Amino acid sequence: MIEYQKILDKNMLNVFKDILKNIKDNGLSNNNHLYITFLTNHKNVELPNWLKKNYPQEMTIIIQYEYYDLEINKNNFSITLSFDNIKTNLKINYNAIVSFADPSANFGLILQKNKIQKKVNKKLENNKSKKDNVINFSNYKKN
Repeated sequence: MIEYQKILDKNMLNVFKDILKNIKDNGLSNNNHLYITFLTNHKNVELPNWLKKNYPQEMTIIIQYEYYDLEINKNNFSITLSFDNIKTNLKINYNAIVSFADPSANFGLILQKNKIQKKVNKKLENNKSKKDNVINFSNYKKN
């Protein structure tokens, strides 16, 4: 069986890596800027505790004017960004990336659509099961 989605996911991730390599080698120009949304609670994401506390599930960073020390590795990338004038190092595993976009180029990709959908479905199922446990007393109301 051909695993089309797995092949597609791998290649979309390679697009993201190539874009990061291009930024590292050439910088940003023509108003390009990159929005990267990632899962902060992923086991292989390294953030300071104060950032994890403020963004316990998900966070979007913007690579535009002030970014430093961009390093592209096999399983992750690291970058230093400024948050309230505090230079902060982030190490983000590629498997934690949800989506990225460059609004100036009208380009973006969703890398974790399946995982997001599973999360939404799980929440819906949990809510449904909670409702199934509720007894509607109006059905037993005396006239």
